[in-house]
Amino acid sequence: MYSQEWQIQVANLGLYAIALAVFAVIKAKECSDIVLQYRWIAYLSIFIGCCFLVVFHIGTKEPNLKSESNCKKKARISWGYWFRKTLYYQVALLYMLARLITNVSQSLIAFYVTRDLRMNEYSKAIIPAIIFCCSFVVSIVLQEIKWNSRRLKSLLTVGATLWVISGVAVFVLPSQMHNLMYPLAMVIGTANALVMVTTVGLESALVGEDLNGCAFVYGSLSFLDKISCGIALFVLESYEDTMSCGETRGLNTVSRYGTGLIPSCFAVLSLVVTSRLRLQDATPRAAALEAPLLV
Repeated sequence: MYSQEWQIQVANLGLYAIALAVFAVIKAKECSDIVLQYRWIAYLSIFIGCCFLVVFHIGTKEPNLKSESNCKKKARISWGYWFRKTLYYQVALLYMLARLITNVSQSLIAFYVTRDLRMNEYSKAIIPAIIFCCSFVVSIVLQEIKWNSRRLKSLLTVGATLWVISGVAVFVLPSQMHNLMYPLAMVIGTANALVMVTTVGLESALVGEDLNGCAFVYGSLSFLDKISCGIALFVLESYEDTMSCGETRGLNTVSRYGTGLIPSCFAVLSLVVTSRLRLQDATPRAAALEAPLLV
């Protein structure tokens, strides 16, 4: 489960490496140049992603099921079973909030650092890259921890608290002190890793031994986070004013709210939900959480 978050961090770092290369090749002198930059980032990302997709499907061999009798031992679990579990709603809400924190802030941070903080064009790639580098390092450290319910809740609380602090700092940070964004990016990266890794761990704790019904859990939670993030970004963008390049912006901007204050509010909600969690460690599935990834 923790390898999933580790792989996401690697993919994100690759994306920002592409962005940094594009910004170095194509200089943004006018608004049309910015459009061209992001267009090339999209083209290159899609092309590289398709290449890896082909390699995955050609190079990955799926093992055949040797014994069908083993697959029939456990009855299939109805999707209605999960709706009768309080933990399902708690984990779903926490996973949705974690995705909202990371996705909303990362979607708007490029506009925040260049428009609100008046940083140079390279900051659009450097600041997010710092965030993901820190997340990558913290994810590796977390993968070596022996997990239990207490540590899951504790580290999720730490991550959400860090986001509350850093989000408020981002919201009130003046453009004259934009260099403070670099240490703040490190804190945000650490908080992102703590929040995402622990919520993915909560998904595994929710599923437990009910593997025949886990597809609904992972699918429904993934669908929920994509719908919620799409709605949140749509609402935020609807309040964005059309501004010309280089125009001075005030403190009450969508990018400032979306990068700092709103994710902090989501983090506060996650703290409230986390305080109500009741997890059990006395299951064979919970013992699997203690196995490290890097062996």
